[in-house]
Amino acid sequence: MDIDKIFYKTLFKNLFSDPVEIKFWDGTTEKYLEGEPVFKIIFNEPISKADIIKNPSLAFGEGYMTKKVDIEGSVKKAIESIYNNKDSFLNNSNMYSKLLRKASNNIKHSKENIEFHYDIGNDFYKLWLDDTMTYSCAYFKTPSDSLTQAQKNKVLHILNKLDLKEGETLLDIGCGWGELIISAAKEYNVKATGITLSSEQFAKVKEKIDNENLNNLVDVQLVDYREFKDRQFDKIVSVGMLEHVGKDHITEYFNTIDRLLNDKGLSLLHCITSVTEGGNNTWIDKYIFPGGYVPSVSELICSMSDKNFNVIDVENIRLHYEKTLEHWASNFENALPEIRKTKDETFIRMWRLYLNACAASFNSGNVHIHQFLFGKGVNNNLHWTREYMYK
Repeated sequence: MDIDKIFYKTLFKNLFSDPVEIKFWDGTTEKYLEGEPVFKIIFNEPISKADIIKNPSLAFGEGYMTKKVDIEGSVKKAIESIYNNKDSFLNNSNMYSKLLRKASNNIKHSKENIEFHYDIGNDFYKLWLDDTMTYSCAYFKTPSDSLTQAQKNKVLHILNKLDLKEGETLLDIGCGWGELIISAAKEYNVKATGITLSSEQFAKVKEKIDNENLNNLVDVQLVDYREFKDRQFDKIVSVGMLEHVGKDHITEYFNTIDRLLNDKGLSLLHCITSVTEGGNNTWIDKYIFPGGYVPSVSELICSMSDKNFNVIDVENIRLHYEKTLEHWASNFENALPEIRKTKDETFIRMWRLYLNACAASFNSGNVHIHQFLFGKGVNNNLHWTREYMYK
């Protein structure tokens, strides 16, 4: 018997939590677990055993990208079936855990890493994001909310938590395509500043500010948060940005918040989190978010305490991100005729895997997403209850 097939058959024996059919490169098939297969894994050619043993996430990810491996059925379900089997080889090898190489996120590398992902082009993201061009976890008040409505819900949910008052100043670190700062100015009449490292996002935000005639209230700057020394702010928010900071720079991030936040000011941090020790998936680090790091909840709370910030509220919205990613993955598939005009099949399979793998990770609880509301100094004028947050 083919020695590669023996290795694969042993590997797949206890890999999935659902019935699955495996088709090998010679046309033979093997079924695992009783019942009708939920999905089918097709190996068009073998993946190196050494690569699988060394780094299974990278090996299988690259195998899918290059069509060595195909999946019939739901890509999300296939990945989730591995994550849900806590005794599987891949879970025990930390498939979505420790970052093997140590990335330096100094100012130069941070800009390069952000450009790698976000400067693919506004036209690409516009094809599968919602109408607000918001590229972070939405907030679904009801399961029937559209993605656009859920993204607007999320922005207002954050602004409510920050307890904005007319005339206050707001800084958004990693402002994306500007939906939050523009909404803050329009809804609360605050002076909002956004900063980003993405040239594509910067240009689009400038355009939106001009179109909304909000130059008197909103501005955006192309600058690293560590080099931003403009002024202090009453409120600071960061949505989906801390994941790009890197483990060695988390303290630097909170030092910056402390420097830029007024006394008695509030800050909200919205980011992907790990329940225990932080890390990242090595395939995602190489192909999607270079230099990324998913911090643990304890790391963040300790960092806030080290700066004497007062932690006011912590909310886990994990399932909201799973639903957001399902919307993105569906939109991405629907947009393939347009995407194929500028992107090749390797790129398409890479992004399909990324969106579905992330959805599976959130649904299985491998990763979470939290909103942390914290304050600088003692402020006795804050709301006494949470109800104001859920308008």
